[in-house]
Amino acid sequence: MAIGHYGQKTTRHGGAGASISENRLREILMGYRLGVDVGGTFTDLLLFNADTGAFWRHKTPSTPHDSSEGILTGVNAICATAGVDATGIEYFLHGTTVATNAVLEGKGARVGLIVTEGYRDIMQIARSYVPGGLAAWIIWPKPTPLAALEDTVTVGGRMNAQGGEVRPLDEASARTALAYLKAQGVEAITVSFMNAYTNGAHEARVGELARELLPNVPVSLSHEVLPEMQEYERTLTTVANAAVRPVVGKYISNLRSKLADAGFTGKLSLLRSDGGLMSAQKAQEHPVDILMSGPAGGVTGALWVGKNAGIKNILTLDVGGTSTDVALIENLEPRRVRTTEVGHLAVRASSLDVKTVGAGGGSIAYVPELTRALRVGPQSAGAVPGPVAYGKGGEAPTVTDANVVLGYLPENLLGGTFQLDREGAKKAVQTIADALGIDLMAAARGIIDIVNENMFGALRMISVQQGYDPRHFALMGFGGAGPLHVNAVARLMGSWPAISPMSPGVLCALGDATTRMRTETARSFSRLATTTDAAELVAILKEMAEQTRAQLQSDGINDADISSEFEIDVRYAGQAFEVPLTITPDILERDGVAGILKRFDEEHLRLFTFNMDTPHEIVNLRAVALGQALDLPAAELPKGDGNPAAAKMRDHVLWMDGMEQAAVIYDRSKLRQGDIIPGPAIVVEMDSTTLIETGCVAIVDKVGNILINLA
Repeated sequence: MAIGHYGQKTTRHGGAGASISENRLREILMGYRLGVDVGGTFTDLLLFNADTGAFWRHKTPSTPHDSSEGILTGVNAICATAGVDATGIEYFLHGTTVATNAVLEGKGARVGLIVTEGYRDIMQIARSYVPGGLAAWIIWPKPTPLAALEDTVTVGGRMNAQGGEVRPLDEASARTALAYLKAQGVEAITVSFMNAYTNGAHEARVGELARELLPNVPVSLSHEVLPEMQEYERTLTTVANAAVRPVVGKYISNLRSKLADAGFTGKLSLLRSDGGLMSAQKAQEHPVDILMSGPAGGVTGALWVGKNAGIKNILTLDVGGTSTDVALIENLEPRRVRTTEVGHLAVRASSLDVKTVGAGGGSIAYVPELTRALRVGPQSAGAVPGPVAYGKGGEAPTVTDANVVLGYLPENLLGGTFQLDREGAKKAVQTIADALGIDLMAAARGIIDIVNENMFGALRMISVQQGYDPRHFALMGFGGAGPLHVNAVARLMGSWPAISPMSPGVLCALGDATTRMRTETARSFSRLATTTDAAELVAILKEMAEQTRAQLQSDGINDADISSEFEIDVRYAGQAFEVPLTITPDILERDGVAGILKRFDEEHLRLFTFNMDTPHEIVNLRAVALGQALDLPAAELPKGDGNPAAAKMRDHVLWMDGMEQAAVIYDRSKLRQGDIIPGPAIVVEMDSTTLIETGCVAIVDKVGNILINLA
């Protein structure tokens, strides 16, 4: 659909009949990387040649009934535009919400759970934690466990906390349990025994029996999925892994076969929740690591933009058609958490600290009979039927329709290939105006104000509530609708500049395509710091590093291209939660255990505003192996004289600050470095639209980002 550049030079290709130059031939022969991000409304694709820097982008409507259909449509279209055969794509890098949706929609597999004798109720007892305020326990509907009690069986045998065998495994009871689960018709099996994180021999043997007796049923073992203490968290995480395995396995197999039919022979990798990549094979075995795959792409894309623009502290605002994802990046390091949350499910798996709210371009506005107060979302018109302005049969007024009515969204999208129905949008928003007894423009602006407040609330959760001052961060808006809202939300946050990056609509796909392979392993340590020697920690971390490096080598990564990172979880003795700290063996050897404890106290004080006099406990150790980062530079735009007149498309009228105002529409592809754009103004491009509000002014930086500040 469009061609541009992230590297040295934009390359435009001749059409049919054009002679192929030597450079073009070399370009055809070398591998391409394709990033694909599937959202609720659009599927975004970004194809680029890492050597020349030439890239192509494409958006196509998502196909919720089968995501691979929309992907294949997009792959065929982008390959045709680029004049590239699918056989030339070396890496297919994919962010997906398949696992997320399976959990949210309750469409996971039926899981059979095998536990140690006496622990059959582990999923039902859970943590006895009820979310909410006073009396929440009266009204809180307890979520149904992912493994039902009737599908949970026990087996004799026991390990102690040091990994020694107390009682041998009762293989006869294991065979009986498996026969029962087979009769129950389970679609996946989880084995989670007491203290298996210290010694997984019993679990491994039951896994062998399960593969023998139920050969077509996937088996998840807790000591492989999460080799950490805390029985409930380990069991829940492994059950969640088992529940989504058949769904994710079927999806990946289906996608792989369709890509093969299209001629693709390269590597298929999926984006992990923590922002790294994993091979498709590993994703099928450990899908619990891709539960937040979709939102992670935007954060990795924002990291790339930040590096090239020289901006280190960023709050991200990823606004799609269905939801908004927000995250915090400090000093070019995104915040990671040890718990992945999807709906009511909270599993122990590393993920980027992303908060999601049901506020997107497709969010539906309505006025409840009871309160007669305007509400927006979380219900969404999605891809089908979509907003009324899309002309695909939608009838409910949405955020997109309000933007169209106010004049913030010009009537031709995707480079003119997508026409919007403004009259239809007006009729839809008029129903809200009538219900509230106000005029059309006030109703439309009310919808926008409410959705902006929803985004503001999510951003406060990942900044103010975590001890960060949002005024020390820039706010980057991306996704199809992010640049439309980033200026208004930056005002609410006090986060300047508000940034509209290059190709904001496909930034998630760029993140998928430019991140690197990642894997990790953990080990419970659980000792008081006073009885711990730094040399012992270093020895264990180095052993774990070798294990993770071997995993990446098995995925075809050269040892010379692999680097290692380490984390140590620390808490005050008696606490039920821990704080993860990054560490290197060199620093550990230099500063000793005391250095770790000093950093822990500083972080605890920042997070919770107090410290304790109780002893410290080292809980878990973690090693991360990383493949080589793709060094893809951003290309500089030609320098301008500050006047954006060459990019002006036409004069325009929009509604802002309670009145009609004269504005200008600019073509982003014609903007130059240093161009200054006073608000109100609209900047259009193939995959997104940027709104610059009254009282603000934007400047185009050297790599094409639009930086908006108060005038």
